[in-house]
Amino acid sequence: MTTIPHADNPLLQPWTSAFGLPDFAAIRPEHFEPAFRAAMDVHRQELAAIVADPAAPDFDNTLVPFDRSGRALGRIASVFYNLTASHTNPALQAVQRAMAGPLAAHDNAIYLDAGLFARIEAVHEQRAALGLTPEQLRLLERVHLDFVRAGARLQGEARGRYASVMEQLAALTTRFAQNVLHDESSWHLMLADESDMAGLPGFVRAAARQAAEDRGLAGQAVITLSRSLIVPFLTFSERRDLREQAWRAWTSRGEHAGEHDNREAARDILRLRGEQARLHGHASYADYALADTMAGTRTNVQQLLDQVWPRALAAVQRERAALREAMDAAGVDPAQAIEAWDWRYWAEKVRQDRYAIDDAEIKPYFPLPAMVQAAFDCAGRLFGLQFVERADLPVYHPDVKAYEVRNADGSAVGVFLQDNFARPSKRSGAWMSSLRWQSRNGVGGAAELPVILNNNNFAKGSPGEPTLLSADDARTLFHEFGHGLHGLLSNVHFERLSGTQVLRDFVELPSQIFEHWITEPEVLKRHARHWQTGEPIPDELIERLQAARRFNQGYETVRYTGSAIVDMAVHARTEAEPPADLCAFEAELLASLGHPPPVGINHRLVHFQHLFSGSGYAAGYYVYLWAEVLDADGYDAFVEAGSPFDPGVAAALRQHIYAAGNSVEPGAAYAAFRGRGPSVRPLLEKRGLLEAGEPV
Repeated sequence: MTTIPHADNPLLQPWTSAFGLPDFAAIRPEHFEPAFRAAMDVHRQELAAIVADPAAPDFDNTLVPFDRSGRALGRIASVFYNLTASHTNPALQAVQRAMAGPLAAHDNAIYLDAGLFARIEAVHEQRAALGLTPEQLRLLERVHLDFVRAGARLQGEARGRYASVMEQLAALTTRFAQNVLHDESSWHLMLADESDMAGLPGFVRAAARQAAEDRGLAGQAVITLSRSLIVPFLTFSERRDLREQAWRAWTSRGEHAGEHDNREAARDILRLRGEQARLHGHASYADYALADTMAGTRTNVQQLLDQVWPRALAAVQRERAALREAMDAAGVDPAQAIEAWDWRYWAEKVRQDRYAIDDAEIKPYFPLPAMVQAAFDCAGRLFGLQFVERADLPVYHPDVKAYEVRNADGSAVGVFLQDNFARPSKRSGAWMSSLRWQSRNGVGGAAELPVILNNNNFAKGSPGEPTLLSADDARTLFHEFGHGLHGLLSNVHFERLSGTQVLRDFVELPSQIFEHWITEPEVLKRHARHWQTGEPIPDELIERLQAARRFNQGYETVRYTGSAIVDMAVHARTEAEPPADLCAFEAELLASLGHPPPVGINHRLVHFQHLFSGSGYAAGYYVYLWAEVLDADGYDAFVEAGSPFDPGVAAALRQHIYAAGNSVEPGAAYAAFRGRGPSVRPLLEKRGLLEAGEPV
């Protein structure tokens, strides 16, 4: 490692940009390793001071400084992981591999520190007599549980083994994510001539040309594995042979023999997770993971999946029959089966026939800048927020836009960075992250404003042409913006309880409930305007969009629920060894459940980054459905109030859902917002999975 003096390392200098943002332009990959090591040293010193305090442990001398510790390390890590996800390169990836183990070892040293845990446990044991505020008590309980779940009560050889397991997992999850990115960035399908583009609308052709430009193939057109490009290709391309090629490349990410094969990496992760769970006394990793969720147990998750799966299968059969009718009407050979690369293509034909809905007609009304402003406007009408673009703030890529966020009275809320476009250096998917969490427990007790990021992967329009979103893209933008609001509106004292750091089957509620506003006619009439004429979207097109909302929901529900079932099944195994062939395990499980192969699933295990590029959603992909129960029921509060912008409901939503972070137990937070617990019926109605008159 090249030694870089601290004075020459921008990561270790005061961040003097407005709002304390990092000087991205000065940061180079070689700055990170020395910065990490220096910041870990500082963090260890901060924790050692807590342990060495001669005073008896109490909340103020133990929990408060613990929550405040590690801020220097946290800010460096947040910049690093944002870059490795959003704008990586081989040098950053090398640092990521080199530092995975040391950073995991640092975390282990914290949570396995007997002296530190002894102080936290001493405070925890006397918590009832301390007169703590509800938020203080919540912090104490969460931090204590963090230590217990990280192995603080393990003894002897188990303690050392646990640390080793976690370090190995850190290296493996890094490798898994880099393998997926390799497969996504290294593949493209060349569209050589007009025959290769048969059926593709203008917006897909433009995006394919821009994707080629981004890959140094100026003047050509390519299909990449970016979702916002491959899904439209599978939907519109008349070239069945090319659709098959694209589909096979998309679904086989991580399943190629050689250096980037994820099959064994995933097995190694599963093996180590099983050991991790057994060290905690759990029979399976799923049992360990679910112990700290709203669901609590596999039984509760299974009950929800069991309510949805058979209804979704029945809906898929109805949808499949409609596709077959369309194929017959088009003169397709009756012997030609519907394959996975056919479903979206024929579903689009049925949608156009039944609802006169065509993405080529819709997308001109959904230019990206207008949809961004729609999200901002909804946040303003609901919560009084203002988003002021700041071109002077430092960003890490020219595509990123920075906004200062203010309350209605002009007071500062935080900073919002939005990075909307796909590129080879960015991983797939869409996500929210943070450069700094909101708290009032910063250094010296200072208040800290949040710095929140949204990443999307929209296919950029050609130079001089707008980026036009599909209705699904617009929902994705609103979804991630909902996560962003969860971070921005956080109003808690302690960083550990801030923003999205909530139980994982609650974290999708603020994002999913915000999706509802992009389907509101009032919002569409205001913001969905034709990019060329400025005319608002016609009422009759809105009516067609509303009528088509439940179309193909059996397909989408089976794809999602199938992935959730596979995730839970593979993590619920009690055997020490994972399945010898994960792909066969997945296929056999789905077949046993009656899953139709032409439907597929959202994520196969070999590229399932929710599960294997980190632990956040392992044995937890079900959370989107769990949260959808909450969001469907929760949005009904606005319906019942008679307005999507009812000020009373909006105020309750802000206070109890967006602002509370993890300062309140999530079930209690939801009940405080809604006045009762949730009902599953609105979810089933929303997805069109209820038969007429069926009770729930």
